[in-house]
Amino acid sequence: MFYLAAAVSDFYVPVSEMPEHKIQSSGGPLQITMKMVPKMLSPLVKDWAPKAFIISFKLETDPSIVIDRARNALEIYRHQVVVANILDSRRTFVVIITKESETKLLLSEEEVGKGIEIEEKIVDDLQSRHTAFIHDKN
Repeated sequence: MFYLAAAVSDFYVPVSEMPEHKIQSSGGPLQITMKMVPKMLSPLVKDWAPKAFIISFKLETDPSIVIDRARNALEIYRHQVVVANILDSRRTFVVIITKESETKLLLSEEEVGKGIEIEEKIVDDLQSRHTAFIHDKN
């Protein structure tokens, strides 16, 4: 099982393009050009671990697009699961997306009060899916 960390950002500034010293405001407005972070999911699924159970994350700020974006990732990369979430509710609500299903995981107010984290529910759900994946492969 590969449980991929969510990307902090899809863009970065290469070290070779970073200034050596503080950027002075006296130089006027600043314009930054960023590069795209290389996508690692495709080579992981296709080349490095084609028989593995692979989980990725899809974080969005717009609830109206998150499920479609997660399903699109499943189609493009051909892996098993996407954990879809929205920035504002990421600590209490996610949707586990597979080719066949959408499973909503939600923390109740009582669970939040007890200090339970959504990751516990995510890991429990994914552990059972991984077990089923292994049994289906054998």
